[in-house]
Amino acid sequence: MVTGKVKWFNGSKGYGFITRNDGEADVFVHFSAIAGEGYKSLEEGNEVEFEVTQGQKGPQAANVRLVS
Repeated sequence: MVTGKVKWFNGSKGYGFITRNDGEADVFVHFSAIAGEGYKSLEEGNEVEFEVTQGQKGPQAANVRLVS
């Protein structure tokens, strides 16, 4: 798992970007990659952990979970 901080997330469009803590390039995140039930959204500055997969347009976050 990789850790990072939500750079921005547009709740109405359902996507955003995460800045990785390891200094690698920012990662795209889609609401469908957020773990959990119900309404799925992130807030700017949330600390998260996630897996990196290869999406159609580059690195993409999967199995995103908030770090408490």
